[in-house]
Parts: sequence; structure tokens; C-alpha cells
Amino acid sequence: MTVDVARISAMHPREATRLLKGVRAAALAGDRPPAVPRPEIAESWRRMLAGGVHPDRDARSRMLSDCETEERRTVSPLREVLPVLREGLLPALDGALHIMVVADVDGRLLWREGHSSILRKADRLGFTVGADWDEAVVGTNGVGTALVTRRPVQVFSAEHFVSSHHDWTCAGAPVRDPRDGRLLGVVDVSGPLATMHPATLAWVSSVARLAERELRIRHLESLERLRTVAAPLLAGLPGRALAVDLHGWTAAVTGLAPVDRIPLPKDFAPGRMWVPQLGDCVAEPLPGGWLLRIAQDAAATAATRVVLDLSRAGAWSATVYGASGSWSQELSPRHAELLYLLAESPRGCTAAELSAELFGDPTRTVTVRAELSRVRRNLAGVLAHRPYRFAQDVEVELIRPEDPARLLPHSTAPAVVRARLGRTRPGMVP
Repeated sequence: MTVDVARISAMHPREATRLLKGVRAAALAGDRPPAVPRPEIAESWRRMLAGGVHPDRDARSRMLSDCETEERRTVSPLREVLPVLREGLLPALDGALHIMVVADVDGRLLWREGHSSILRKADRLGFTVGADWDEAVVGTNGVGTALVTRRPVQVFSAEHFVSSHHDWTCAGAPVRDPRDGRLLGVVDVSGPLATMHPATLAWVSSVARLAERELRIRHLESLERLRTVAAPLLAGLPGRALAVDLHGWTAAVTGLAPVDRIPLPKDFAPGRMWVPQLGDCVAEPLPGGWLLRIAQDAAATAATRVVLDLSRAGAWSATVYGASGSWSQELSPRHAELLYLLAESPRGCTAAELSAELFGDPTRTVTVRAELSRVRRNLAGVLAHRPYRFAQDVEVELIRPEDPARLLPHSTAPAVVRARLGRTRPGMVP
């Protein structure tokens, strides 16, 4: 007899728990079980035994601090689909006495919402924001096991390898990036064993697919924005060229047959690059992607000038000039601050120096690096790193407001505040 979801769901919770505990005990002892565990659970238990996870001791990794959690939230693509997850899951959670958690690819819980009484029970279990629910740390569970198998998984009662989790049931489904299939994390619905239902996994899986569909729609919208920038540039080129996003998806082409995607090398950078599907190419950065010109049709190109316009509050921009023409990128408040700091420090800054000038705290380097990574997606040929700076051969023009007091008025960055007051910036290379 094999354990199956329909059978244990139809049983009284105490009876189901008794059966599953018997199956688990036999597996731990190497005895003949009263029923055969489900294949995905048996495989997970084998991993736990091989990895030395204690079946009755709830081990824990270090909790993320509030700052670390917020930094992970900031860089997680799952942040973009939280409204979809909430709309698909939260309305039913109160009645079902469940909670929703969203974890990143490392198994760290980044968001948690749902019924208040279940949240309090989850607190006692350590199922809290910032906690590590990697399978190798806490045993078989809906978050960590879904990350390992990369498939939706439902875990009932004593199917959890660690005994302190036996009063819970959970259903987790992975969420992937539709652009490249990369695993982004897991959405999980968990609650007391008495509330388990065999349809929960299908429900959570459907919502995860809706989240992936939302990411796909956003991707298509970003390709359209890239196409708008690239089309005038391509129209003026005599040879073969195409515009692709950062994952190689094609936005526009000229002089060659369209293709959906061009695999880009991992070390892709501005300048001459060998692209397997195209051969020798010259790459120039565009907002959200690249302009690729077949090398035999183009002379070497590079950005030569950047105009950083901070003269109008809320309308900050960077305009890049190169051999193919020019394009402009609107800047977020944070990116305007970072580019201002780099424009003021031509010899460059470390992440710690930028963190100190941006936050007054040199330790917030993770946030700085994440934000600069986003900036460099659009300005890869313009910005260098180690240290962070504008490229040596790029002329930088900084346009300030006529009134210094109106420089980035939203900013509380120490360096910007000093500039508004007409003071110099200590500790930075002029």
C-alpha cells in the first residue's frame, strides 16, 4: 500500500498523523513501513539521512537582519509579482486557516501574510521572515523541498522529516523566470494539519503559473521599450545589426532574419565580442539591453560622452553619445544619487565609500552593489567597477540646478546634503 494524498486527506487528522508517523519511524529504523511513502517524500528523506539532518532536533541557521531581509526583497524579481500572489491566495487564507510565504532561491523567507492566529503559531515554529527553510537545514518541507526538486510539492504532517513540524501541512510551488528558466524562489501555503486539502497544491501551483505569466508580460513590455529606443538607431545603420535585451531576447533587427533569442556569453561586455550564433560582433549598451552589430559590417564603436542632467527635480536623465547616435535614460531617485556621486569622483569609489556617502553607513554595500548592478545594465559601456567610476575614455558633463539648494531635493545622502549647502565632500577623491 502506498501513501497517497487523497487517502490521507480523507482520514481524520489524528489517524493520518498516526499512519505517517509509522511510515517515518520505519524509514528511520530501516524497517518495513505500514505504507510506502510517496516517491518525492522518500527521496527527500534519503537526502536528509545522507546529509545528517537530525529527525528530532530543529536546527536553525542565522536569521537575516531586517536590513539584510530588505536588501534581498529589493533585488528579488518576486517583488514584482507579489500583487498576483496576494490576489490569488490571500482571499481564501483566512477561511482556510493558512498563511502564505514567499521565499527566495536560497530558501530565505522574504514575505509572510495570512491568518493572525496561524502567524503566531508559525512564529513558534520559526517559520518567520528572514528564516532559512532550506531543506538541508530544516528537513523536508514545502519551501526547501520544492527548491531542490524544482517541482510543486505538498508535505503532510509526519512527512516532514523533523518531528517538530508534524502539526503542519504545506504546499509549495517554484516560480521561474520565463526569460531563461532560472529559479527565482517558492510560494508556499502552510497551516495546521486539520486544514489540509488535496486541492491545495493545484491551487498554489496555478497561482505560481499566474505569477510567471505576469513576469512574461513585463518582459514583453520591456522588449517594446527597448524596441522604441533601438529602432531609430537601427534605421540609420547600413549593415546587419540587432537589439537584444540583457537575456538575449530580440527586440529589433536590421539586415538579417529575425530570431527569438541570441544566447549571450556569460562574460558579455561592450566592445568586440564573439557571439556563437552571430560570430564576431561589436556590442554597445542600450537601456535594458544591447545593440549588436556584425563586426564585418561595423567599425569599433564605444560611448564617448555622457550628459548627466540633474537640473530639474523628478526629471533626471543620462544621455549617452556614441558612434551609432545617442539615447537617453530616465533615472530613478536612487540612480540619480549614485551617478551624481560618481560624476563628482572621477577616480572612482569603493562600495563602502559610496555606502557612506549615500546612507551615512559604510556597511550597506549589498544595497549599493545591487543598485549599481541595475544601473550598469543600461550603462555597461559607460560605467566601470573596481572601483566604481565612469569609464576613462568617456567625457562626463554634469548639469546641476541653477540653485544649488535644489540639487536632488528628495535626497538625504550626506554627500548631496553637503553639496546643497555648498560644502566639500571629505574622504572622497576629487
